[in-house]
Amino acid sequence: MPSTIPELGPRGHLNYRLLRFALRPLVRQFLSDLEDPKKATERQIKRLILAGGDAEFLTEHGARKVESLSDFRAAIPVRTHTAFKPWLDRVALGERKVLVGERTQMLLETSGTTGTPKHLPVTKTWADHVQQAQRLWTLGLVRDHPELSKGKALTMASKAVHHISPGGLSIGSNTGRIRDAQPGWLRRRYAVPAEVMNIADPAARQYAVLRFGIAADVRSITTANPSLLLLMFRRMNLWREALSEDLANGTLCHGPARHIDPTVLAKLQRHLRPATVPTDWAPTSIWDLSSVNCWTGGPAAFFADKLKVLLGDVPVRELGVTASEGSFAFPLSADWPGSVLWVGGHVMEFIDAQGKLKWAWELQQGDRVRLIVSTAAGLYRYDMEDELEVVGHCLNTPLVRFIGKSGRYLNTVGERVTAAQVSQAMMAIEGDFMGFSMGVVMGDTPSYTLVFEGKTDETTLAFRVDAALARLNVEYASKRSSGRLAPLSVRRLKAGHYSRYRERRVSAGAPDSQLKDPILALDDTEWRRIIGDEVR
Repeated sequence: MPSTIPELGPRGHLNYRLLRFALRPLVRQFLSDLEDPKKATERQIKRLILAGGDAEFLTEHGARKVESLSDFRAAIPVRTHTAFKPWLDRVALGERKVLVGERTQMLLETSGTTGTPKHLPVTKTWADHVQQAQRLWTLGLVRDHPELSKGKALTMASKAVHHISPGGLSIGSNTGRIRDAQPGWLRRRYAVPAEVMNIADPAARQYAVLRFGIAADVRSITTANPSLLLLMFRRMNLWREALSEDLANGTLCHGPARHIDPTVLAKLQRHLRPATVPTDWAPTSIWDLSSVNCWTGGPAAFFADKLKVLLGDVPVRELGVTASEGSFAFPLSADWPGSVLWVGGHVMEFIDAQGKLKWAWELQQGDRVRLIVSTAAGLYRYDMEDELEVVGHCLNTPLVRFIGKSGRYLNTVGERVTAAQVSQAMMAIEGDFMGFSMGVVMGDTPSYTLVFEGKTDETTLAFRVDAALARLNVEYASKRSSGRLAPLSVRRLKAGHYSRYRERRVSAGAPDSQLKDPILALDDTEWRRIIGDEVR
């Protein structure tokens, strides 16, 4: 595959030229780094060590003596979050100079793949790196869509701060932090007031987002998870009568809005005006959308595919490889096959299928690797446990796409079924699915169980999912044909199950806009968390 061109030259429409002019030093460095990712990585390692100063972690690992890439690897071992947790816990207790010399501004709470949240530090330098990645991604978006300047942006974020650590640090969501950190001119483009994110009840918060969003000239919608958008669009029709009343009267008091705290509601009153009630409640009729932006790869692919069908000609643009740990890759165009590694922001290494460590410039198309990161927030050679596939290059820097969490798979007799494979299997089946989860029933002959919310016939679905998994996973096919795996079974869940699951998790503190879809249940604890009072 020929190298993808970044196409960030000085020519283009007026809004693109103005934004590019404002970002010209960043663009210049970014393009240089794409040509020489090794030089960019060497620069970033030196900056990490220098900025770390006399931080205890770096002193303990002899990092001051690091002068080369090999020195860096020799000084600091690769660690998972569990191994890193003792240092992170000390940061949460308020200790200074544990991981970095810089002050920790706050902690980010992740949704937690297994339900247990992580608390990750934020420093100013780290936040600047993340913001630079977002600005480059936005530059590509603005280049492709000059019409975006005419309307509003509907951006769904979680509450910026919802808790305090034992050491007095604010704990919140990355999406809320990012929204609050935007310059005033950009915040004024948001269709939804920031106070909406302070609504505690998840359904009431979603209702308020829709109430303000429908009243605005929205040209783009952005949130991490496509399943949240599908849920919002379904609820928009479910709440149509209440929304119509509030839009016509310039109020926010019907439907789930009845559960909004009066103090928060009082702050929202000044933003309320009567608005036109839609006659057609399809998203593409309510808004003249230019772009919808969310995750599209890995386990999210099923929901992204449904979103594309719903939106028709509206492009669904990939956000990139992003997490609370940082922004690691992003596309510059909707038609790119993947996201370009952000080698100018974070130090990245990769472990291939044979366990060999590689740098970005050593990756080849088709490689499947696990992502290891080092960031200015104090995560050094931190195993993200994210699996990526190299799908091309932008100049000399790899393009990657997210596959899924490494090590998260169902495995009873060697079949290793991943969330991405389950998602792909469901994509191949026609049906009205609101959500689905897969688990294993152990016995003399183990078997897979699929639970789903929707209207498809259970017997037909069991046969088709079983066949689809066999096509996608040769080991699953082998174990089924040999009788080592019993036939897959299917159970239908009560209507609204996944909406209630999401609300339980959000009420427990998970960031709404980043909450992962529970496609796999690896053990009974996860199964009970997903299914609740439903039994298999």
